Amino acid sequence: MYSNGDIVVGEVIGTAILILFGAGVCAAVTLHHSKAKNAGWVVIAFGWGMAVLAGAYTAAPLSGGHLNPAVTLGSAVAGGTEWSKVPLYVLAQMVGAVIGAVLAWALYYAQFAANAEQSKAQPTLGIFSTAPEIRKPAANLVTEIIATIGLVLPLLFFGQNKGIGIGQVPGEQAGIYGSGINVLLVALLVVGIGLSLGGPTGYAINPARDLGPRLVHALLPIPNKGSSDWSYSWIPVAGPLIGAVLSGLVFNAAF
Repeated sequence: MYSNGDIVVGEVIGTAILILFGAGVCAAVTLHHSKAKNAGWVVIAFGWGMAVLAGAYTAAPLSGGHLNPAVTLGSAVAGGTEWSKVPLYVLAQMVGAVIGAVLAWALYYAQFAANAEQSKAQPTLGIFSTAPEIRKPAANLVTEIIATIGLVLPLLFFGQNKGIGIGQVPGEQAGIYGSGINVLLVALLVVGIGLSLGGPTGYAINPARDLGPRLVHALLPIPNKGSSDWSYSWIPVAGPLIGAVLSGLVFNAAF
């Protein structure tokens, strides 16, 4: 069983790495005077997958490497994570997401400044948080629910595959991933979600990944940063949480 202190340290550090890499690849592709400028959606999808890989492997020995309130909630519904520890996981993930977003801003500080000086400055919110291509709240919510099921449900089932896991409900004793190879599989799964399901909304699939960096975007002195779009911010929080609960229920029904 993971101690409270280990959960906090693991989730803060792991989620910070996740957001540093994830927001970093978005900044690299978006901002002027970046060597990856206009590299495209495929690069973003692989960047986020590698972000999961780095963050989860770092946090797994300490906390199981959830890095995502939806993963924590889905595991709790499936019986793998103690409900009493869910708030601690979520709080640590939010703190880590904020730290990671600040680090990404610091790393690309010169590019943010140069971007604001361009005649066609690129919007900056998309570096930190998600936004829909077509703004239809009901459709956007459904997209986030389905995409999150595409993440959490396979993750829960990975631990049941004796070829890659340990054959038990993934949770605190074995880690949410069941085995080390599963971290790599989940990272590739995130790449697949980005390529296949990410087009409509940018695939938050993680409330902390969207809300923490959105808060940082609102508070940081980014030149010409524009709106933080708080009217949309509930969708990348509610959608993944609903998807997580549905994933846990399906898992319980299957086992």
